[in-house]
Amino acid sequence: MDKNKSIDGLSPRRPKKTAVSSTKKTSTPKTSSATKTTKSKTTPKKTATKTATTKTKKPTTKRTTVKTRKAPAKKVPKLTSDLISEESLLPENPEVKTQETLTPVASTEDFLKPVQAFDFDEQSGELKASENQKPEKPKKIKKKMSKKRKIILWIVSILLLLIIGGAIWFIIWGNDIIAKITGGQGNIFDLVFVDQYEPLKTDENGRTNILAFGTSGYNMEGEEGYGIHDGAQLTDSIMVISLDQETGDLAMLSLPRDLKVSSMCTATGKINEVYWCNNMEGDNEEAGAEALMNEVSDILGIDFQYYAHLNWRALVQIVDALDGITVTLDEDIADYYFTNAVFEAGVEYTIDGEQALGLARARHGTISGDFSRGASQQKILIGIKDKIFEKKLGITDIISLANALGDNLRTNFSIDEMKTLAHLTSEFDFDSIRQVSLIEPENFMTTGTINGISYVLPVGGAGYYTNIQSYVKKMFSNDPKAYENASILVLNGTETPGLATTEQSALEEDGFDNIYVDDAPAGNYDSEYILYSLSDKTPGTKKLLEKKYNVTAKSSADLPATLPTDYDFILILGESTKNN
Repeated sequence: MDKNKSIDGLSPRRPKKTAVSSTKKTSTPKTSSATKTTKSKTTPKKTATKTATTKTKKPTTKRTTVKTRKAPAKKVPKLTSDLISEESLLPENPEVKTQETLTPVASTEDFLKPVQAFDFDEQSGELKASENQKPEKPKKIKKKMSKKRKIILWIVSILLLLIIGGAIWFIIWGNDIIAKITGGQGNIFDLVFVDQYEPLKTDENGRTNILAFGTSGYNMEGEEGYGIHDGAQLTDSIMVISLDQETGDLAMLSLPRDLKVSSMCTATGKINEVYWCNNMEGDNEEAGAEALMNEVSDILGIDFQYYAHLNWRALVQIVDALDGITVTLDEDIADYYFTNAVFEAGVEYTIDGEQALGLARARHGTISGDFSRGASQQKILIGIKDKIFEKKLGITDIISLANALGDNLRTNFSIDEMKTLAHLTSEFDFDSIRQVSLIEPENFMTTGTINGISYVLPVGGAGYYTNIQSYVKKMFSNDPKAYENASILVLNGTETPGLATTEQSALEEDGFDNIYVDDAPAGNYDSEYILYSLSDKTPGTKKLLEKKYNVTAKSSADLPATLPTDYDFILILGESTKNN
């Protein structure tokens, strides 16, 4: 019998490979020891005996290709029965390659982790992952950043650093300026981020009074470019600003620097020495300011709530930051020698910071000396106000103004009060600012010499302020009837006798003064009341009369030629008033 044939005459088939368990090796005949079994997909790379080591390795995924070597030819034993299956026989010279598989490296953790569960689909005959155990999502592969993207990120980072650095600088710089201006009563966050307005303090009449005074020098130490000036801490300008938060009324009054006051603490007894002698060492500005407020309060009979101290540089820098201001003076000034301030009355001038300083200091070549200088300073202040409202300030302008004020302004306003003051300016009628004078229309001041020293004195004598206080009380009143003192002519346009006199009494009962009566020229006055406003200096009284008679005042251009023009108002009573 042919050795290669089986009992039934058929050629023997190649034996099928025996699957090796993941935990147990399949025993092989000793005669086939040279033959190595191939590993299945589920077979670990290492045997079970080597996985139970002390060191555990993290499972990794590794591609391995298991190949079987060629087995040497061998003799197949003679089979005597059909018990040997086709799969049990090994092929002669087989050269088998298994498919590439992902074989995890076995470790202790492999036995602790849950095994992927599968369900058998009877219809399709396929295995699928169990619904209770979904396969892990593959890890995302991180893309390499492009060079262009890196450059953009660097630019953004640099910009962020610049913004953060700028913010830190702004906070430090802003806090320093706010601290200087307010004496430490606020910071930059209060100014920028806190939207809060604190009502300004008022006196018993409901008005807020501010003492504004200036000293020479381009800093608070009094430097003028050639060292410290001997009189750097003398107050060359003293101005009172009084305002009504409710009505928006604003009045200004200047005091001459040579006004005679108490000689206590001062060298000569002039008012411009009060601040200096209470702040001789230069380290107690608040004490000097409060002493000056008290002195001016005794003179004018009013209480002060705030003060503002500026020096020369503040004026120069503010005017220059606004690109100059426009002023029109009421008198000629020809101070060629001291300040080089030369101006003609009624002419509009645009001046820069140094020219504004020269005008603010000029008292020579003027009609009234210190009183003329005070009037010029008020004109400069109005010019600054006009330019601020006219010019749309950019960030550069605001920074320049803030820097000038921060280094050259001292005040007792809190930061919230400063915001309130700035807010109120949008509601004030600056065209109706009242410039109160102590020499016009009434003269309350004169000049004189005491012990060889020239002074400005009250008309009643040194220390006599009664008349001045009465006048200031009227001019700083909240009632426009008092401070405008408008003249009113009442004309009877009817045939009812005494009608104008009756109306005069009614007006006086309402607080109006300077009431005059007469008959109207012949004509037809069929309106109940006809009101003419002939002056632009009495806006408060105009509003009161319009409200009282429920009319709109006509201008002087509408005034009939037969009526006089030397009054502030003319009121004509028409036919319909005789039944009232």
